[in-house]
Amino acid sequence: MSSLSTVEPRVRRVDPTAPSDLRRRVLSLTGNGVTYAFLLTMALIELLPIMWLFSTSLRPAARTYDLPPDFFPTSFQWQNYVLVFNPSGFVVEAWRSDLNFPLYFLNSFKVAVAVTVGQLLSCSMAAFAYARLRFRGKGAIFSMFLASMMVPATTVVVPYFIIVRTLGLVDTHWALILPGLTSAFGVFLLRQHFMALPYELVDAAKIDGASFLRIYWNILLPMVSPALASLGIFTFLASWNEFYFASLFIRTWDKYTLPLGLVMLAGPWASMSIPVLLAAVFTSILPVLIIFLVAQNFVIETMASSGLKG
Repeated sequence: MSSLSTVEPRVRRVDPTAPSDLRRRVLSLTGNGVTYAFLLTMALIELLPIMWLFSTSLRPAARTYDLPPDFFPTSFQWQNYVLVFNPSGFVVEAWRSDLNFPLYFLNSFKVAVAVTVGQLLSCSMAAFAYARLRFRGKGAIFSMFLASMMVPATTVVVPYFIIVRTLGLVDTHWALILPGLTSAFGVFLLRQHFMALPYELVDAAKIDGASFLRIYWNILLPMVSPALASLGIFTFLASWNEFYFASLFIRTWDKYTLPLGLVMLAGPWASMSIPVLLAAVFTSILPVLIIFLVAQNFVIETMASSGLKG
């Protein structure tokens, strides 16, 4: 006679200290709410100067220094933006009648696009060489190349001016374009992305008989498009805001870029109407602001995957 084995039922032990599902859900929602509230507060703090800039640009000139200041203008003076592109109808000084902001926009756009395209091409080719090619002294050369990032641009002004004057490029846009055709930061950023790609892609392309140029252009370069977009944004923004070297080399009014035009619009002792001047400033930052907002996802993806985050 076989003995009957008894199976003890499994008893689920409940830890009284463990949070329930409802409590866990409440804690999650509370944490998300605190996070979103913090991010929204920081976003408003970051946007407050731009919002104040736009608000002040729509005020009458007599209400610029009102105390206490009103955040929203009492009357919207949209003609301030019209006067930016036609300052001769507002200012008294005769020399301001030569200002041509549409031309300054075109000059800045031309220089920024040329610098951006040149830097994307040169930096990507150099980054591909440092990441995928083998040659003697590659590490030492790349280290010295990165060390140039620690040299301030103002320390090379004198030799830079001598070279530009020797080449006959003073008072031309080439004086602003040529130095910006490459950058150590751009090479480093793209090199990080090239090195993150699988080496099997290059090996397979070599077996199929692809040259290094074809591997670079048709295989690897499309795979680092987020990094290229981010570098393009940074480069365009830096070139669009370039003032120091533009003030050194550009002398003719019709070759001025936008930062120089803003300084000339302000006039001696900042005698220009503050709302009109701020309207010009807001107009100048609007293109790069739109570009950054449209392409911000590329920047976030690039910083997250390039090893540059903390």
